[in-house]
Amino acid sequence: MISLTPLAAEKVKTHIERRGRGLGIRIGVKTTGCSGLAYVLEFVDILPVTRDQLLYESNGVKVWIDGRSIPYVSGLSIDYQKKGLNEGFEFINPNEKDRCGCGESFRV
Repeated sequence: MISLTPLAAEKVKTHIERRGRGLGIRIGVKTTGCSGLAYVLEFVDILPVTRDQLLYESNGVKVWIDGRSIPYVSGLSIDYQKKGLNEGFEFINPNEKDRCGCGESFRV
C-alpha cells in the first residue's frame, strides 16, 4: 500500500488543478544513481491500460503503481517537505536499506 500525508495529497491536488487535467499520480522506480534505484512520480492523465498496475487512493488522491516497482515501493509513504529554500516530495520507504550521499538514489 502507498500513502500520502494530507500535505502531500493537497500539493498533488494543487498541481493537478494548475495543470488543468489529471486523474492522479503514478509511482515507480528507475535504475539510476550511485545506489541503483530512484523514485519516479508522474501525473496520470488517462487511465492506464496495462494489467500490471495497482491502484490505491490516499487522502483523496488516486495513486497507480507500476507493476515492476511494487516490490520496491510497498509500504511507501509520501510527504511534502520544505527545508530552507528547497521543497518537494519526500519518499519514506521502510524497504530502503541505503541511500546515496546526495539522496538521489536508494537500495532495497
